[in-house]
Formats: sequence, C-alpha cells, structure tokens
Amino acid sequence: MQSPIDSPVLAIIGGGQLARMMEQSAVSLAVPVRLLAEGPEVSAAQVNPTTTVGDYRDLETLRAVAADCAVVTFDHEHVPPEHLRTLDAEGHACRPGPHALLYAQDKLEMREVLTGLGAPCPRWAPVATPADLDAFAADGDGYPVVVKTTRGGYDGKGVWVVDDADQAADAFASGVPLIAEELVAFRRELSALVARSASGQVAAYPVVESRQENGICREVIAPAPDLAPERAAEAEMLAMRIAGELDVVGILAVELFETADGRILVNELAMRPHNTGHWTMDGAGTSQFENHLRAVLDLPLGSPQARAPYTVMVNILGGEVGRLYDAYPHVMARDPGLKVHLYGKSVKPGRKVGHVNVYGDDLDDLLERARHAAAWFEGRLDDEIEGEGATHE
Repeated sequence: MQSPIDSPVLAIIGGGQLARMMEQSAVSLAVPVRLLAEGPEVSAAQVNPTTTVGDYRDLETLRAVAADCAVVTFDHEHVPPEHLRTLDAEGHACRPGPHALLYAQDKLEMREVLTGLGAPCPRWAPVATPADLDAFAADGDGYPVVVKTTRGGYDGKGVWVVDDADQAADAFASGVPLIAEELVAFRRELSALVARSASGQVAAYPVVESRQENGICREVIAPAPDLAPERAAEAEMLAMRIAGELDVVGILAVELFETADGRILVNELAMRPHNTGHWTMDGAGTSQFENHLRAVLDLPLGSPQARAPYTVMVNILGGEVGRLYDAYPHVMARDPGLKVHLYGKSVKPGRKVGHVNVYGDDLDDLLERARHAAAWFEGRLDDEIEGEGATHE
C-alpha cells in the first residue's frame, strides 16, 4: 500500500467504531491504514477497502498485518500481552506499547502501579475466595463492596456490587482473578483525557462529566459543569502524570470519581480513544482521533481547546428503530446545528450504534437537543412530541 504523498502506513488492530473514527482522521491526513478486523462487515471494515479479516489473538495474523507498517495501534485493549511483547521485540512500533497497555488490560496491575505512584484510588485488594471478600469488607465500612474481574470487563460487564459474599458467587465462578474495591459515595463521574506523543509532547482536553445508565456511558458534558478550577487542574495534571509515568503513547482516558467531599479518585484507565472523548469530534480544535494518530506517528499534537463554552455528547443506543437512516429527516430538519455520527452497526437493544454532538453556550438547551435527537434515533419519541417542527439555529 503506497500513499501518493509517501505517508507511513498505520496498522490498526480491531475493527470497531473507534477504528472507524480513526480512519476518518487518517483520510484527512492521507495516512494509509491497514486494518485487522473481526469480520468483513464490522464498523471499520466498511470504510477500509484493504481490510484483513482475522483473529487478533493469533500471532501470525498480527505479524502479517504489522509487516512494513510504521506503527501499530489499537481499537481495543484485548490483544494478548505476550503477542504485543513479541511484536515489540521484533521491531514493530506498538503504540501504546505492551509495557503501558498492560495497565489498561489488567485492573490488578493498574491498581498496583497507581498505588505505587501515589495516585488517589478507592480502597482495594485482590480477593481469591469469599473469605477474602468478607475480610476486605470487615477492614472497611462493611458491605456493600464492588467486585471486578481483573481482565475483560467493560460497559458494566465484569462488575458486581454485592451485599455479601454469597452475591459474589457468579464473580468467583467466572474463573478470572478478582479484585474488591470500596463502594465509593461519589457525586458524579469525570474523565480526564490526554494525548501523549512518542516524543513526550502532551495535550490535555478539558475535564468532562460522564453520565452512566446501567453501566454504559449515556452522555458527556464538556467541560464538567461547576467543577472548581483547582479540581479540574488537579485532574488534568494527574492524567498527564500517569501518561508520562506509564509511557503511554496515544490517547489516555483517566476515568474518575468526584466524591461528595470534593476529592477525585481514579476509577479506570483506557489507552485508546474513549467514549468520553467523542465530543471532541465537533467540540474541540482537534478531535481525540486525530490527536491519537498524531501521537502514535510522533507528529506535533493539535489543539485540545474547546470550540464553545459547552459541548454535549449523547450516545445513540439500539432501540425500536431498525433503519437508523430513517431518523435523519426529522433530526436534521429540527436541529441543523446537530452533528450525527453513526457507526454502521446492526441495531441491537442497548448497543452503542452512534452518537450526537451539539455545542453552544446554553447547557440546558444543548442537553434537550442532544437527548431529543438520540431518543428519536432510538424510537422513544413519536410524531406528536412537543415542539415538532421547531428549528434550532
């Protein structure tokens, strides 16, 4: 694969919507992408004519895709660590590297390294038996506590809130190592997103508020409303320090709890473009997807500054509408300023199939507009809704 401007070739492992949106930035930069996808019809494969369909757990498949590529990056964090170490040892530039990605793959490793760095975390401990869980609860404020699988959990999967050890039976039966964490009395969830290049340049996006439903990110407000400037600076500095200490190259999302007494605690790490950064596609000077590509290719990073006082992102989840395209006439006519991003995925209940962004200076108006559009795509509104026909300029 040769670019007319002789750009280096980028390999992306994983064919989900994150890879699809990376591809959009790669097109703008004229950077050719070699994609390893799970199937020919997955989200990113629909927009990449040279997709390789294969298993990211197979080393030979990874070698074939990485061959002659300048950089290998990732749509997800599930590539086996031993394969990443092999690719790295063979001279492939994996970004983020296996030494960093481990801390997004394994929650026990993450908690251990963050504790060693002095980062604020919930109280935690590894638990191998129900007796361990009882002891953890007894050492703190008792039950309820949170039980998590150390690997593989996302969007609420692999996480249990339990009132006693018996309720953790499914967790212990999973066969995956577990950790226990205190159940944090948090006011809200925040996310601090940074991009870090291979040369060490860092760009920090505004800290955002993330609102969840059933363990799934539902909407994001950028910047987080009413967040004290010193707390926002603390979160940004924490994310930048973690990125530097762990040698992260690319996007790092640090998911945080803001507690009722004003502290921030690290909940999770993600080393790839993240749902809490989708607002940047329209609401920031440079999207997280472009800055991820700039970072892994070691190009100067773009501005992370917000375009407007607020941007609201609302995820579109699979609902009653089978053909999402049919929602376009209403949402586009009602709100010409709204930006729609669909992922080309089949509609299944609760599945993330797209998102909408809208930015401006009236937060309540932005929330209403974005929520309305998402609800329309999901089939949760009918033609008799209040305000039908009104246009938002």
